[in-house]
Amino acid sequence: MSLRALRSAAVAAAAARLSYPMLRARPPGGAATWTRTNHRGEPVTLLEGPAVAIGGVAGALATGGSGRARLAAAIAGAGAAAFGGYDDLAGNGGNKGFRGHLGALRAGELTTGAVKLAGIGAVGVAAAIIAADPADGKLGRRTVTAVLADTVINAGLIAGGANLLNLFDLRPGRAVKVALIAGGLLSSAGMDAIAAPVAAAAAMLPEDLGERAMLGDAGANALGAMLGAAAATSLPRPARLAALGVVTGLTAASEVVSFTKVIERTPALRRLDMLGRRPASGAGNSGGGGSSTSGSRDLSASNGAASNGAASNGAASNGAAGPAVGKHRARTLPPAEAG
Repeated sequence: MSLRALRSAAVAAAAARLSYPMLRARPPGGAATWTRTNHRGEPVTLLEGPAVAIGGVAGALATGGSGRARLAAAIAGAGAAAFGGYDDLAGNGGNKGFRGHLGALRAGELTTGAVKLAGIGAVGVAAAIIAADPADGKLGRRTVTAVLADTVINAGLIAGGANLLNLFDLRPGRAVKVALIAGGLLSSAGMDAIAAPVAAAAAMLPEDLGERAMLGDAGANALGAMLGAAAATSLPRPARLAALGVVTGLTAASEVVSFTKVIERTPALRRLDMLGRRPASGAGNSGGGGSSTSGSRDLSASNGAASNGAASNGAASNGAAGPAVGKHRARTLPPAEAG
């Protein structure tokens, strides 16, 4: 690992860990705004998400190297966190997934999830434009077509990564684990770009696994966007196209397949999913792996696909349910997650 990557990771982890107690001490809008009740009847906070975003952005800016790459990563993380946080706090969870939001728009209703989708899409385009280098170092100036193609691919990776990681934010620690695995895969292209989001996520993992806090949309969207930005600035075009294909395919699958059910029915994935988590209480258990099925996203508090409590909307992850602020009130389980 390079000195720049080490510096980025240290700044990101420290910023995340230091900002979290500060946010807890003086939460914007009051503690109740950020509090949810999980399946055990215990209060958990959404402030993990802003702390992770702050750490990731601070670490990205401290990386050194290309100013374009640093600024793109910072804009991706901060922008995705802002729109995710808006949906965390203002969303009503009434519509789910891309189809739900498009259907609402056709009916004349603008959902908070649709605002978030459009906002993160715009953030992805802005970050991709900033990251685009008009010269490739070997052939001199690139063609306009090549620059436009890279911008489209990179925007898709940033916005798609933000949405995809949120699809996994259904159980304690799951989204963070996915972020760490994705970071490990991207590390082959260089540690500098992935050090900040990975370190910020790892620093807050104990709070997530302990069910004291949750990423929410703010944290999951920020982490996914920054990992997408890392791929956009580190991978060659063929690898970026392949990564975008994976992101697109998994996102499409989430509309019809429950990731939670797949994980619970696959022994290796279930063991990884349960690693480090508190034992599930009998009252909130599902049939597989002891993981709870009453997450607020599982309760359709998110605007994502019903089968995944998908990431387009919905703040509280980690089995959050029960009485809560705004959209996170108890709801009936969608069929795809109920059992």
